[in-house]
Amino acid sequence: MKVKKLDINGFVEQEWGNSNFIAPCIFHAFADVEVDEKKQRVMFIFMCVPVSPGNSRLIWIFPRKFGVWIDQIVPRWMFHIGVNLVLDSDLYLLHVEERKIMEIGATNWQKACFLPTKSDATVVGFRRWFNKYAGGEIDWKGKYSGALPPSPPREQLMDRYWSHVVNCKSCNSAYEGLKALEVMLQIMSVVLIGIIAVTKQKIMSMVAKTTMVSMAIICFAASKWLAHFIYKNFHYHGYNH
Repeated sequence: MKVKKLDINGFVEQEWGNSNFIAPCIFHAFADVEVDEKKQRVMFIFMCVPVSPGNSRLIWIFPRKFGVWIDQIVPRWMFHIGVNLVLDSDLYLLHVEERKIMEIGATNWQKACFLPTKSDATVVGFRRWFNKYAGGEIDWKGKYSGALPPSPPREQLMDRYWSHVVNCKSCNSAYEGLKALEVMLQIMSVVLIGIIAVTKQKIMSMVAKTTMVSMAIICFAASKWLAHFIYKNFHYHGYNH
């Protein structure tokens, strides 16, 4: 990777395909790939907008003209789970890194980071642009002093529900539906055990009783698995960094 044409408007990075940093907060990349013996263009647009010290709003778009049929089959929230796994895995590291750079000074960022490879060119290019044209800091127009807030607990920092799910129609609908299913499985498990308890032994055969007990256990186990799935994908996913 190599950064070219760095000026106040951003810079161009060219190696595989073509990437552009459009100042102050847009990264745009595209590449032409062969799909079914035809040249197709894959694009990626990534916007990271600072909203307060230590907090940014992330917006990304992945437009394409091929393979769109999969969007009609796989629910959008499933794609979001996969993307959030990638984005969230870096969140804690970025949080720590931001504080290290703040301690040493934004203009001396290279003393806090070790970026020796060509694949780091875009990061280096952004830091060069940030220091040269933004003075190494964000102009908050007097709304904030620029000081970073105290580090919250890890669970709060990486909470996915309030940062994404509650604001996403697809993920929020899936969350509500899965929570309802979890409750239904729990109720079904209790109802099945209740039926067995109140039914006289002579009325229900041993086979029927065993079947209902098995179904109750399966429903209970499924509800527990679903509760874990919901928490891990819609609330908090811990990473071992």
